[in-house]
This record gives sequence, structure tokens and C-alpha cells, in this order.
Amino acid sequence: MSEKLIFELSSPGRNGYSLPQLDVPEKKIEELLPKEKIREKEPLLPEVSEVDVVRHFVRVSIMNHHVDKGFYPLGSCTMKYNPKINETLSRLPGFSYLHPQQPEGTCQGALKLMFELGEYLKEIGGMDEITLQPSAGAQGELAGLLMIHAYHKKKGNPRSKIIIPDSAHGTNPASVVTSGHTTVQIKSNEKGLVDLEELKRATDEEVAALMLTNPNTLGLFESQISEISQMIHDAGALLYMDGANLNAMMGMAKPGDMGFDVVHFNLHKTFSTPHGGGGPGSGPVGVKENLAPFLPVPLVAKRINKKGVEEYYFDFKRPDSIGRMHSFYGNFGVLVKAYCYIRQNGASGLREVSENAVINANYLKESLKGHYHLPYPDHCQHEVVFSGTNQKTKGVKTLDIAKRLLDFGLHAPTVYFPLIVPEALMIEPTETESKESLDEFIQAMIQIAEEAEKNPEIVKSAPHNTPVTRLDEGKAARDLDVRWKG
Repeated sequence: MSEKLIFELSSPGRNGYSLPQLDVPEKKIEELLPKEKIREKEPLLPEVSEVDVVRHFVRVSIMNHHVDKGFYPLGSCTMKYNPKINETLSRLPGFSYLHPQQPEGTCQGALKLMFELGEYLKEIGGMDEITLQPSAGAQGELAGLLMIHAYHKKKGNPRSKIIIPDSAHGTNPASVVTSGHTTVQIKSNEKGLVDLEELKRATDEEVAALMLTNPNTLGLFESQISEISQMIHDAGALLYMDGANLNAMMGMAKPGDMGFDVVHFNLHKTFSTPHGGGGPGSGPVGVKENLAPFLPVPLVAKRINKKGVEEYYFDFKRPDSIGRMHSFYGNFGVLVKAYCYIRQNGASGLREVSENAVINANYLKESLKGHYHLPYPDHCQHEVVFSGTNQKTKGVKTLDIAKRLLDFGLHAPTVYFPLIVPEALMIEPTETESKESLDEFIQAMIQIAEEAEKNPEIVKSAPHNTPVTRLDEGKAARDLDVRWKG
């Protein structure tokens, strides 16, 4: 399959629009803009008809892999199918035509939606207060850590260290450093969980918080979370939960009940709004009461006005706030989609989402454990991590397995992460995949394992039938060539 560039489809004189006669007085561009803002030459743009444009981009979209086209089992980065009704509802004129500087009285519906979404997330997470402002999980992490810093500073003891496990998401240490703290990494135990002895040795009076993902990046629930919480709080520190894996436990367990003081929610993962390709995302942060004064401003609040009517407003009166994390109030369109998703599912539906995500992951685990090494064989939650070390003895690396999967029309899982698993294959099927699509993936993985044993060259040279075959990935990432040479 090949496709010309849009410039190569260009033909002089073609266009895709027809404008009506001008019905306002015509003015020269020089009368409207300063000279330095005016082009000296016409921009180099393709001349194409509407049908040329539509067909070109439809063909290009088919060449690319996306969640509407096929299975997308990225571990630690929930990529579930996104219901199209949420897209439609988020584009309703009452939402899409709003301006963020409108008076509060003219956008009460939007404010009510944000307030109610916050209440739902607080209930799901077991938190007391929440901000919807952060535009991604990583920004949510930064907001949480800045609030933790402000909390300790207010108490007269601005602690400097944040503990993270060796299986942590890559954004965790980056957020720690960006927030002005120092990272202290601790090793996992033989079961892939937090080693309590290691944690005890690392916990001192300079530790501000432990940053933990639960279930962790191995897809395992931290079964000693009560002991971990007790140890951290006894030291005067706080407990932060990276909510990237919340899809495993909605309606079954609440972070607040486990002792977490802060948790961020990835609306673009757990709550089924589109993600990937740079966004937009949304990373609301819920906190316990002790951290509420430090939340970013403004918060959406509710009051009864002088007429006895409920109204919603922006609360800026937070003298200890860490300030803004985002212009205006967050990625509103994403908030609408998450709100719709929660309302459609309800409490019982969200629990069923998590139950099915866990069932699907364990189905994959049991189906593939005889073909790929499973370093942590305990019951998993929403994802499972295999190792390609058996295949590597035949000269087939995990990267080769990932490339070969593309020949089956399947996206590869996350590879080489977490770092504590050599040749890692991190697979998260999500709840939206049917047994038939899981079986298709399982059969492809089994065939690749057999090929690695009997005909390794076919795997090592993959992919074979994609628009672009094997690239020099280092060169492709560092030496992009996207210029048109026409």
C-alpha cells in the first residue's frame, strides 16, 4: 500500500470550496495589517478538490493503526474503545460554543456538569476535594506533588524526598524532579510488590511522600497497602496514588480507603475519552481534607443564592492554593465526555467495567503463560507482564515480536517496560475487547512463539505487509524527513 503526498495530488486550478460574492466593502490587505505581517510570496499550498482531500486522508487513516481499527493492548496506558455518543454530546452547541470568560450566570449548565463530575470522581476515589484543572496525568502528578510540598511547608518542614518503587511509571520521577524534590527509588520484592523492609529503610524525616501506582505496573495489587500506608503516615509523610491503573478497581476498592492522601484520575484512560497522539487529556486530582486548602484555583463550587436557588460559581478564595495549573478551567470537552461515560454506566456499570478488565487480563495470562515466560505468575488485575527471554535465546527479541504482530493487523503491547522485567511484554486488553478479539490476539502470539522456535528469521525481519517495513528506529526518531521535495 502506498499513498502520494497531498502536494503530489495537487493540480493547478483545482479547489474544494466555493465562496459567495463579497457583501462587505473590500479593503486592501495593507490597510489591515502592518507590512511585516504580510507575505511577500503566496504560500505553497496544494490545489486539490474536496473529494481528493477526503479520499487522501481516509486512505492515510486506514494505513495508520488506531483503536477504531483494531486491538490496542498497550500496558499501563489504558486504550479502551471510546463511545461515539460521547463525542456527539461534547459537541452540543451549549458546550462547544461556550467561551471561558463568559459570566457565570450564562454557563450554569457547564458549571453544574463540572461540579457533578467532581462529585462522582470523589466518590469513586474516596477523596474529599478535587480539581479538574490539570490537562494530563503527568500534570496531575505535578499538581499533587506541589500540594504535598505546600502542605509540609505550611507545617514548617518542607521535606525534600519522594519515594518511588523501581517499577514506577516514567512520569513519576520526572514529576518528582520538576516539583523540586529528590527521587528515592526502592526495589520490589520477589513477588513484584513493594518491599516493606526496603521501604522502612528509605523512610526518614526528609521523606515528603511515597508515590505509588496501585495496581502497580506489573498489574499486581499491592496487598500490603494498609501496612505501607501506616508506615508512611507514622513518619509524617503522605501517600500519593498514580491513578493510571484505576480501570482495574472502580467500584471494588477506593484509594481513599487504602490510605492515599492524593490521587490523580486519567479521564483519557479510565473514563474512555480519546487519548494518544498528543492529547487532549485530563488529569483531575482528588485530595483528602488536609490537602484541600492547597488545590489549584479556581474550584467549581455550589451555593444557594439570595432567591433561594442553587447556583454554581468559581471559588478563587484559596489563600494557600498552589495557583493555576492550566489556563481557565481545564480541557472542558474531555470533562464532558468523561461525565457522559460515568452517567451512562452508573455505579454498577463502572464496577462491571473493572471486573471485565480483570477477567480479560487473566484470560490472556492463562492462555499465553505456556508460550512466554511469566516472571510474576500471581493473579493479575487489569494487565499482565510477560517476558520474551525464552524467545531471545533463539535470537528473537521482544521488539521483533512487537513488529511481527503488526502483520496480523494488531497493535503491539508496551515493550521493555517495566524495566525490572527483561524483554518485557506488557499487555492490557481492557474491558471493551470481546473474547473473539482476545482469541485473535492469543493465536497471533502463539504463532509468533512457534515461529521464533522454528523459523526465527520471519519474526526478526517483520513487519512484512505494512505500508512501512522495518526502520532504523534510532535514525527515524532523530533524523525525520517530512519535507516535500517537489
